[in-house]
Amino acid sequence: MDDVSNDNTVEVAEKLGIKHIIKHDQNKGYGGNQKSCYNKAMELNADIVVMLHPDYQYTPKLIPAMCSIIANELYPVVLGSRILGKGALKGGMPLYKYIFNRFLTLSENLLINQKLSEYHTGYRAFSVDVLKNIRFNDNNDDFIFDNEMLSQIFMKKYEVAEITCPTKYFEEASSINFSRSLKYGLGVLRVSIVHRLHIWGIIKGRLY
Repeated sequence: MDDVSNDNTVEVAEKLGIKHIIKHDQNKGYGGNQKSCYNKAMELNADIVVMLHPDYQYTPKLIPAMCSIIANELYPVVLGSRILGKGALKGGMPLYKYIFNRFLTLSENLLINQKLSEYHTGYRAFSVDVLKNIRFNDNNDDFIFDNEMLSQIFMKKYEVAEITCPTKYFEEASSINFSRSLKYGLGVLRVSIVHRLHIWGIIKGRLY
């Protein structure tokens, strides 16, 4: 299954034999695209759903291993981590992005009370039961969607596994600019703070 936004991409997807193609007439945003794909996967009665950024930074060769962890009921969620095994810097992640990633991840771990190596990977696998049990359709349509989703997953007491993922960075790969990165970072901190305040009973987070 693939989510596409132009006719050329549709043609390529069809040539590759992709059976279920979702085309949006208007850009739904990063999170909005995922909502469409997850809802379609549930409609098709999928058991496991994998989200992989289409920018060639992550190798798809880990998909069988990630799915195996879920299929064998070891963990219901698996993340491909760029940070485990020093893969991020080795693969060319810019130093400022690495530092930004580490700061946000430390803050999130403290506020959410978890121990992930990173929350910002574009490589994720889910049991469909997880998708059915969280309110991902209420999440933001922008990049903060991923963090809201992890917050919902942890709020439901699901355990998350991580697997080391080699990555590569190059000029043609997609990337958000500094202003959007700053907006994203502030959004990440907001999600984590709301998560903690919800656990303490100080506020009721709308996503839970």
